[in-house]
Amino acid sequence: MTEERQRFRTSLNLLRNRHEREFLIIGLGRFGAGVARTLVEAGHDVLAVDIDYATVELRAPEIPHVVQLDSTKIEALREIGADQFDTAVVCIGSDFEANLLTTVSLKKLGVPHIVAKARTRTQKDILLQIGADEVVLPEHEAGVRLGRRLAEAGFIDYLELSPDISIVEMRAPKRYIGQSLAQADLRQKYGLTVIAVRRQDEMIINPPAEFVIEPGDELIVIGAMEGAEQLSE
Repeated sequence: MTEERQRFRTSLNLLRNRHEREFLIIGLGRFGAGVARTLVEAGHDVLAVDIDYATVELRAPEIPHVVQLDSTKIEALREIGADQFDTAVVCIGSDFEANLLTTVSLKKLGVPHIVAKARTRTQKDILLQIGADEVVLPEHEAGVRLGRRLAEAGFIDYLELSPDISIVEMRAPKRYIGQSLAQADLRQKYGLTVIAVRRQDEMIINPPAEFVIEPGDELIVIGAMEGAEQLSE
């Protein structure tokens, strides 16, 4: 084991049991670095790795534990204790072969939960078949979100929770301005539940039935996308 890897592994062992979950992030492009920073800010233990030393040096100031290694080599992963992490996130986007080999190696090491990044649906299917527990398509999902927002003038943002359920943020339709949520009755008409309302800089969570919709309000609803599209018409 190299001195550098030993140092990072020792640091993580000292931190062990300090937080509930530990994450191994592999690949430090914009997506991987963003995941790593977010987890660190949330108080979790994170070890981030990348094959490129220049990238490791670039990310070192913002991620406490970062090391250079070739994640396609199972021995390199074993040296840093990859099998001791609760979750590994493979964020290698440009080299699909490296993505596959890394995912297979993590599976062999017995990592409980493996999340992999894919660029296409075909890549997603392959990664799931070789053992990834979860596969994300960030570019595809971002494109779908943008398309939804552009197609529906009233949409501001949306998050698909499942093929049947989404959370949608939209401008309050003019026809409901001045009505209470009880009068609008969006659940009966569209199968939607208003879980929050954004009013200027204020976020009103779980507004009551007597809450009156005002001009400029943004409704955050949960339900089927079809219902949200009908409401925004």
